[in-house]
Amino acid sequence: MAICTRCYVSGRVQGVFYRATAQQRARELGITGYARNLDDGRVEVLACGDEEQVKRFNDWLWTGSSSSAVNNVECESVSANLIPHQFNVN
Repeated sequence: MAICTRCYVSGRVQGVFYRATAQQRARELGITGYARNLDDGRVEVLACGDEEQVKRFNDWLWTGSSSSAVNNVECESVSANLIPHQFNVN
């Protein structure tokens, strides 16, 4: 069953390859969606795919890149009506 979550990741997550690393991990897990920087310093991540894979990906968001320092990850379920075909970094 396909699901989508939108997560907001805070901490040292901009300028440390967090989004690129998230894209790599998403592709490994077959997740589609995006990761983009927000003006307030957080990264917004949309993850869509198989429920178990999305859960694994959302758990991974706490790890991030080797240079990141994640303080918080807040996730919410969103409509899976428009599931993207790939994982993009904006």
